Amino acid sequence: MKKRFYRDLSYNNLSGSLPKISARTFKVIGNPLICGPKTGNNCSAVFPEPLLLPPDGPKAQSDSGSKGHLVAVAFGASFGALFFIVLFIGFLVWWRYRHNQQIFFDVHEQYDPEVCLGHLKSYTFKELRVATDHFNSKNVLGRGGFGIVYKGCLNDGTVVAVKRLKDYNIAGGEIQFQTKVETISLAVHRNLLRLSGFCTTENERLLVYPYMPNGSVMSRLKDHIHGRPALDWARRKRIALGTARGLVYLHEQCDPKIIHRDVKAANILLDEDFEAVVGDFGLAKLLDHQDSHVTTTVRGTVGHIAPEYLSTGQSSEKTDVFGFGILLLELITGKKALDFGRELNEKHVMLDWVKKLHHEGKLSLLVDKDLKGNFDRIELEETIQIALLCTQFNPLHRPRMSEVLRMLEGDRLVDKWEASQTIETPRSRSCDNPPLQRYSDFLDESSFVVEAMELSGPR
Repeated sequence: MKKRFYRDLSYNNLSGSLPKISARTFKVIGNPLICGPKTGNNCSAVFPEPLLLPPDGPKAQSDSGSKGHLVAVAFGASFGALFFIVLFIGFLVWWRYRHNQQIFFDVHEQYDPEVCLGHLKSYTFKELRVATDHFNSKNVLGRGGFGIVYKGCLNDGTVVAVKRLKDYNIAGGEIQFQTKVETISLAVHRNLLRLSGFCTTENERLLVYPYMPNGSVMSRLKDHIHGRPALDWARRKRIALGTARGLVYLHEQCDPKIIHRDVKAANILLDEDFEAVVGDFGLAKLLDHQDSHVTTTVRGTVGHIAPEYLSTGQSSEKTDVFGFGILLLELITGKKALDFGRELNEKHVMLDWVKKLHHEGKLSLLVDKDLKGNFDRIELEETIQIALLCTQFNPLHRPRMSEVLRMLEGDRLVDKWEASQTIETPRSRSCDNPPLQRYSDFLDESSFVVEAMELSGPR
């Protein structure tokens, strides 16, 4: 029975002690007389199958256990490494998404809740970016010294004008911006462009205004409706009155008062009823009681800037009076003061030309030819006189805007005009018959940097 792997001794009626059998497994079922030395009372016990383990069984089990353990460790390590790789890739994707999002919008979406000012709506940069079609150049309404104005459409369908400031961090940054926004929001008048919202972030400053469907005065001066000028004489007179009322409010009813510094036809907007709305006043110099400001950079448009502002850099409400006088001349002539010299191919400005023709009594040559004689000649002469009073070179001789408004309404013009004729020219010449003082002389002598602002089109 040597070298047998299996023996079946069942039911052989065997007796005695269990023999030593060289077999890996064997059966002794059905042999109740087999009694081992350590067997109990009953010798009919059935041995399990297999009864004996193979000679190499424990070693094989040990090797198998070791291999299983190593497989488990390797699997766990691989799974852990894979998990951390996936986690790292996920974090990298998330970080790049956030990073790209910040670059794409150039700002964080959040805004400082403390910036919410009264009735003004605070917009996110994303809202305004979407409204303007990513600040598309096709939506540009105007460009100026403070920034670019875009036409936008909000989610609710409201059409707005969005001014994106270019010098967002100048003069105090966000604090200065908030101060300006607060001041602008307090200026509410029928003839002022109302600020309806704003956006402030780490890298952006934007203002939101109502959209003016009829554009600016300058953009409409040459337009025609059914063969007639869009701005007839009656509308031009009404525009002058509305602008004057708006400036009176800024100078005398705001606290602190606001100096516009760039009053011109391109900055006077027209609502749906062609009523004058003064725009761009909010980003002008804010002036407290009896204070003035001296600057090394003159913000304004050549042909509209007051002489004292050009020569000294000092501005006041009388600076706006001068600009209003030039605006009146633009309404009368239908020409832009800035382009006047270019049209004649000469080094002249509108004011010098008007003074010369007025001195020669040739007022008819001043009037916009598109009007085709449809104007009141008495009103024309009075308006020219008011314009010349407003554009006197000495700011002390100019009337206040409240006085200008009364003169436009027909009060005290004669007295003011007669008084102005007795005033000597501030810069007298050495000759007995000195030539007329010219505005172009101040332009030649000015050493200041002029930052031209130009805004046009519907806004």
